[in-house]
Amino acid sequence: MNGSLPVNDQSAPRVRIRNLDKNNLDFVLSNTSLSVANSLRRVMIAEVPTMAIDLVEFYENTTVLADEYLAHRLGLVPLISHTAEKFKYTRDCVCAEYCKECSVEFTLHVKCTEPGTRVVYSSELISSNKNVVPVLESEDDRGVILVKMRKGQELNIHCIAKKGVAKEHAKWSPCSAVGFEYDPHNNLRHSDYWFEKSVKDEWPLSANAAEELENDPNAPFDFKAEPTTFYFNVETIGSLEPQEVVKTATRVIQEKFGDLQVALENPQDSEPNANMDDGEPWV
Repeated sequence: MNGSLPVNDQSAPRVRIRNLDKNNLDFVLSNTSLSVANSLRRVMIAEVPTMAIDLVEFYENTTVLADEYLAHRLGLVPLISHTAEKFKYTRDCVCAEYCKECSVEFTLHVKCTEPGTRVVYSSELISSNKNVVPVLESEDDRGVILVKMRKGQELNIHCIAKKGVAKEHAKWSPCSAVGFEYDPHNNLRHSDYWFEKSVKDEWPLSANAAEELENDPNAPFDFKAEPTTFYFNVETIGSLEPQEVVKTATRVIQEKFGDLQVALENPQDSEPNANMDDGEPWV
């Protein structure tokens, strides 16, 4: 299936990047519909695969944190996931529990032997795969604080990181936030503002308002007008670069439509009871 469009096709969506840095991408998507733009937003948040700790085995834990609390903290530690596409989902792997094809192992064994407080950081997790390690902002960064220990306390754990998406659990989301806005002047009247004295004073315009013109309030209202320009601000947690998140999200959307097209073109290959519940056909 070739879904490419000519370069000079005026109906094709347009992307203009306004700002790009390590963990942030600000861009404008135009010449498309609200449903497409919102689909991109939802997929970036919930369906871009990353790696995250999913299993924790405790051999020794005499810290002040319970096993469940510590396991939850470990699951939320962001991991570098540039190679996540190379891993299989657990459901697709033929192994009994976990293997190098579908998971990465982490170990941590720390014991406080000195007086005072011993702080354990995510950078101390030892990975079995050099490409999947905890996210660090710089060479001096030690990562996320996992737990604080006192003399005599010990922590010995074995962790398994697996591939997943955020619609299964938020720990797999590559984004901390995705800003999304259209029609900053509310020309389409999709928003109904509550105010006491003045809408303009109590609801200041965003920076995106400089990109568009405000309609004449005395002009006739166009009930058929639809938004065509959308403003995105993608903020990531470091597991993936922001532009990588956008590209992966667009690929996921394409694959969904590709699967739908194949199913429509080859209905005989679909499951015979796909349109039935408990043997009864849908009406």
